[in-house]
Amino acid sequence: MKKPWQFATSGDLLTILLLLTISLAGIAWVATRPEGTRVVATCDGEVCFTASLDQPQSVMLDGPLGQTRLVIEEQAARITSSPCPRKTCIAMGTARSTGELLAC
Repeated sequence: MKKPWQFATSGDLLTILLLLTISLAGIAWVATRPEGTRVVATCDGEVCFTASLDQPQSVMLDGPLGQTRLVIEEQAARITSSPCPRKTCIAMGTARSTGELLAC
């Protein structure tokens, strides 16, 4: 019985190598992002709330479906309650690094 890699062509192996390289580069990029210092919330495309991640607080934000609770603690922001049906924003966990997003 032949081994799986014996059926692979040089193009297959090159594709696998390229995908592994891209994956490792993506992991390295995510791991080295700087920690954020501020949280910026937008409502209907406009900034409706900004705060420093240094000061713990909880705020209710008005959205199209109702109010969403944003909690800032331990240098991170997270959504703890939302009127949306799937609760995707809550499942996203905490945002700590620059460029991270919490959204429904």
